[in-house]
Amino acid sequence: MELDAIFAALADPTRRAIVARLAKGDASVLELAEPFEMSQPAISKHIKVLERAGLVSRGRDAQRRPCHLEPAALREATDWLERYREIWEARFQRLENLLDDLKEKRHGRKK
Repeated sequence: MELDAIFAALADPTRRAIVARLAKGDASVLELAEPFEMSQPAISKHIKVLERAGLVSRGRDAQRRPCHLEPAALREATDWLERYREIWEARFQRLENLLDDLKEKRHGRKK
């Protein structure tokens, strides 16, 4: 899976809403289209973008072709983001420690 495709797919609010809905369980294109003021073909195009990114797959259930969320692609994006979150948290912690030291020195001089 390619991170560029995943993030590009998730850049659109409609596709993020589709992913959020599929996180609750499989759904048909008709079910996914319900909350949106757009045609079924337009929703299908969004689903195809999500499929190409590896975020969604379609199955077969008799006459239905339910869409299914593929968590592996989300996990890949989350893992990538997590590495940077850890870096920034460490930097913020160092900044907080520095500010605490400066406050202590400042208050120490005023006494």
